[in-house]
Amino acid sequence: MDRRRWDRFLPLLKTFDIQPILAVVPENRDPDLVRDAPHKDFWVEMRALEAAGATIGLHGYRHVCAAVGRSLIPMHAKTEFAGVERELQREWIHAGLTILRAHGLRPQMFVAPRHGLDLVTLAVLQEESIGLVSDGFAERPFREQGLIWFPQQLWGPREKESGLWTICLHGNVATDQDVAGLERFLMRFGAQFTSVDRVLAEWKIAERSLGDRLFHDWTVLRIRCSRMIRRARFRDRDQPRRLGRGWARSRLE
Repeated sequence: MDRRRWDRFLPLLKTFDIQPILAVVPENRDPDLVRDAPHKDFWVEMRALEAAGATIGLHGYRHVCAAVGRSLIPMHAKTEFAGVERELQREWIHAGLTILRAHGLRPQMFVAPRHGLDLVTLAVLQEESIGLVSDGFAERPFREQGLIWFPQQLWGPREKESGLWTICLHGNVATDQDVAGLERFLMRFGAQFTSVDRVLAEWKIAERSLGDRLFHDWTVLRIRCSRMIRRARFRDRDQPRRLGRGWARSRLE
C-alpha cells in the first residue's frame, strides 16, 4: 500500500482513540493495490493496532475481482466472491484466515472486496467461525443469515442524527484534503465513535427489519443513479466541443 498516505491516518487513530475496522488482504494479487514495496513491519503494525482495539477484517483473499455473479450488495459487475462455486470460496476464505492467523492476528469480520458476497459466502464464513460482516445498507446493525452485519454506508465523514454509521476510507487514494477533513470531523465528533466490541456489548441487534430492507433498496438505487449521472457527464464532457467544431466547419464550407 501507499505508505505515505497510510501513515497520515495513524496519528488520528491515536489522538482520538479510534478503534477502527482494518480490512486486510491476506495475499494481494491485485496490481491496482500495489503502490509501494512490501513494508517489513506491516504485520507488526497490524498486531499493534489490533492490541490497541482495532478489529481485523478479512478483506477477501487475493482481491482479484473477476467473478460476475450477483452480489447481495449489487454495487459492482465483477467481484472476488459472488457467484464463485462453494468449494473455491471455502478454499479462499480458509486460506486467507490461515495467513492472517499465522501472523498473530485474530480476524473476526469479513469485508468483501467490492461488496461482493452471496449466500454461499455467508454459509462458508459461518463454517469458518466468522460471524461478523462489514457491509450492507441500514441505519443500525442487524442479523441476517446467521451473521451480524455492521452496515457500511459512507465513503466520507458526514454528520448523522442517529444510528450506527461506518465510514469506508481507502488509504491508497485518500488525499491530504480528505485526511484534513476527517481530522476536523473527529475534533467535533470523535467522542461519538465506537468500536466493534462496544457495539456487540451495548446494542440490541435484531433480525433485519422491513425498514432496513427498504433503506437498502433505496440506497442502492440512489448510488446507481448517481453513477449513471456521473458516467453521462463524463461521456458528454467533450461533446459540445465536437459539435462546435462541426458547426464551424459547416459554416465555413
